Amino acid sequence: MKSFRPLPLVVTTAVALGLAGCASPSSAGPAPADDGDTRPVTLMLNWYPYGEHAPFYYGLEKGVFAKHGIDLKIEAGQGSTKTIQAVGAGQVDFGWADTAALLPNVDKGVDVKSVGVFLQTTPSAVQVFADSGIETPEDLKGKTIAVSAGDAPTTTFPFYLEAIGLSPNDVKQQNLDAAGKISAMLTGKVDGLIGFMHDQGPTVAAKSGREVRYFPYADAGLSYFSNGLLATSSTIKDDPDLVRDMVAATSEAFAAAVDDPAGAVDAMAGKDPQMPAKDVLAEQWKQTITVLHTEATKDKPFGYNDPADWLNTLDVLHKAGLISGDKGVEDYFDGAFAPGD
Repeated sequence: MKSFRPLPLVVTTAVALGLAGCASPSSAGPAPADDGDTRPVTLMLNWYPYGEHAPFYYGLEKGVFAKHGIDLKIEAGQGSTKTIQAVGAGQVDFGWADTAALLPNVDKGVDVKSVGVFLQTTPSAVQVFADSGIETPEDLKGKTIAVSAGDAPTTTFPFYLEAIGLSPNDVKQQNLDAAGKISAMLTGKVDGLIGFMHDQGPTVAAKSGREVRYFPYADAGLSYFSNGLLATSSTIKDDPDLVRDMVAATSEAFAAAVDDPAGAVDAMAGKDPQMPAKDVLAEQWKQTITVLHTEATKDKPFGYNDPADWLNTLDVLHKAGLISGDKGVEDYFDGAFAPGD
């Protein structure tokens, strides 16, 4: 199997390294709420609630956000791009969105920045039924895979194929929306789909009653950042303590949810009418846990970002044509709020 070899870095390491340690003067750590006071804060998710979002509901239930002075209101999203644009327009305080969608929106002038990526190894994966006869990535040759044109898993799919020794012509791609991909796989119109393994895979398994096999991009050496917190530049500048509290509370909530996965899933019960069934939520959260760190951050708090991982993300997304390549890490990410600093 070939290794993925990134392009020359599009930003300098010196700039990125500086970000990791350049906390603002008020970065002594999260300040607890005074006398139990909290302030209302809105968070828009990247989609309707699913297992990945369990830490937010668990953090609410256990008082984690309240401890940090935050009265959190969670709003469902309708895709990362809409969430990013809602944050940029000041409709919500924070967003939870895919880094591969955040960066192109910044290039287009949307006033947002990441303040911490939590899903640090891409959950992008080719997903097939375990009884399909597709045993290895190389078995994808000659098969039909459902994709969604323009999203990160699809735009980076050619690099995944290169990494496993195939060419784009070896696999037929059928372009469908998110629901269409699942339907096509369930009805046998395609041999598999590309998507987030912690989202579609458990849903397909539950609907079909069949086991799903995953071929993660990361296993082929191709990875980049996924979902995390974002805010406007004005919020970061004018209210850094709020940003710091939100990042710290989110990090703590993720740690608590990892320690008690069953309790984290239980905390989601009844919170949204479009939420998946409990067993699907549990599997989604289980899969999410596997992508919360890279090798560089495995001993760090959840949400701590390593500069080299940011550089790699910019490099991969530039090569995929998703970003211009003329901006540095500091244009997309503010590292002053790293949890544990």
